[in-house]
Amino acid sequence: MDEKTRDRDGRERHRRQAKEAAAVPAPPRGGRLKIALMDVGIGLLAAAAAVRRLRPDADLVLSSDPDGMPWGPRTPQDVTARALTVAEAAVAQRPDALIVACNTASVHALTALRDRLGPDLPVIGTVPAIKPAAADGGPIAVWATPATTGSAYQRGLIEEFAPEMSVTEVACSGLSDAVEYADEAAIGRAVATAAARTPHEVKAVVLGCTHYELVAPHIRAALQHPDRPKLALHGSAEAVAAQALRRIGERPAPEAPADGGLTVILSGRKSELPAAALRYDEGRRLRAAGPVVRREVVHER
Repeated sequence: MDEKTRDRDGRERHRRQAKEAAAVPAPPRGGRLKIALMDVGIGLLAAAAAVRRLRPDADLVLSSDPDGMPWGPRTPQDVTARALTVAEAAVAQRPDALIVACNTASVHALTALRDRLGPDLPVIGTVPAIKPAAADGGPIAVWATPATTGSAYQRGLIEEFAPEMSVTEVACSGLSDAVEYADEAAIGRAVATAAARTPHEVKAVVLGCTHYELVAPHIRAALQHPDRPKLALHGSAEAVAAQALRRIGERPAPEAPADGGLTVILSGRKSELPAAALRYDEGRRLRAAGPVVRREVVHER
């Protein structure tokens, strides 16, 4: 079986598992709602902020792996091993659901995470928002890490959801690292390089790495041409946050009291949000435990 066939079969298996899990009524829960999120670094801030917008009363657990970053250059086996460790640190806090807010981990480790954590804990992966981007018509571009760009997994999504559409895959070298360390100069250089390789006529751009949603204003500023309609940026944060609530039988309640707690775990150690996270509005608002205002620059269906 070649890599393309394995990736296609894996996507079909993940969708089947999600459909089966959604068909089973969630068991009654007691106590406060608690959602855990995991990533290699601060890319999980966008999805965490989305959960906080939908349920400001939810307790959040953010588990990441600063000691092991970056995950992109690692082998799939190594990514899986580290993702399992990060997930288990989060699960020790007894959440109601776990969001894998990392594209790399979702590609390589989602099946292993679901197998290890069992059917009682919903595990929600992150998939590049190619389907909603394609629904609005092309041409579109997919910004992703060099490891993901051109991969059989991403090509499979394009073939499935945008088979007749012009799709440009753009490898954004250095962008996720620049975002991780809140290096404004490096962010500017990486965005400018990727923008120069993005066709002028694209109508929408898929943000294929969770880190990219944190710098959506920079991306829009670099891509929006005055002679073109407003560019749509498609992220995954809102979709995975809503899916997590659906999987546990909860509804959005943005009017709920903004009293949700925050637990931060860095490579297995309880800690505070990293300094770089506080350079972003999402991180500052999560620390303040107040409501998080949605970035209008990220368009999702």
